[in-house]
Amino acid sequence: MDFKDQITQLASRVEKMLPQIQTEEATKNALVMPFIQIMGYDVFNPFEVNPEFIADLGIKKGEKVDYAIMKNGDPTILIECKHHLENLDPHNSQLFRYFHTTKAKFGLLTNGLVYRFYTDLVEKNKMDGTPFFEFKLTEIKEAELAELKKFHKSYFDVENITNTASELKYLNELKTLLHQEIADPSDGFVTFFTKQVYPKVITAKVKEQFSPIIKRTFNQYD
Repeated sequence: MDFKDQITQLASRVEKMLPQIQTEEATKNALVMPFIQIMGYDVFNPFEVNPEFIADLGIKKGEKVDYAIMKNGDPTILIECKHHLENLDPHNSQLFRYFHTTKAKFGLLTNGLVYRFYTDLVEKNKMDGTPFFEFKLTEIKEAELAELKKFHKSYFDVENITNTASELKYLNELKTLLHQEIADPSDGFVTFFTKQVYPKVITAKVKEQFSPIIKRTFNQYD
């Protein structure tokens, strides 16, 4: 079974299992650990996957990350897990604190459904506030599968991933911006596209007329 089939199969299983997964620990066992295994890592080998990895924060000792993917004795990816029903937005600060205390180059925040990958594009050794790569397991696309495969143990190369991380980050930010504009077109967005097709002076009334037209046009391609 190839990588794509394994991920697709896991996604199918996940949707069926969700009603039975009541806790964060169950989320890790049923959703996240199988994902790590598909990525080629032995979850039962602490030299590869170190559970409850200790990341001391200054005087605050014994702080633990759910998992650390290890290479040559050092963490390369820190993984923080939450319950599958939790919104991940408030939780990246926890991973942010762990990131700079270790040699890890990547951070992964997940609830078993949504996976967010972080690195230090803005400032070296300081995790970015926004992920450079994000996908939802049950809605994963071909292009996202190609990027995810780079994190597989067989293909994992820090330099290769870092070289594409910046492009992915801005690509995702532009996609988010475009979705926002499609849902609620700004004045500048409406003006720009109206100018392409309307030869006369663009008044407030004209923009009011074109706003729903532009929104409807883009929704056909969303």
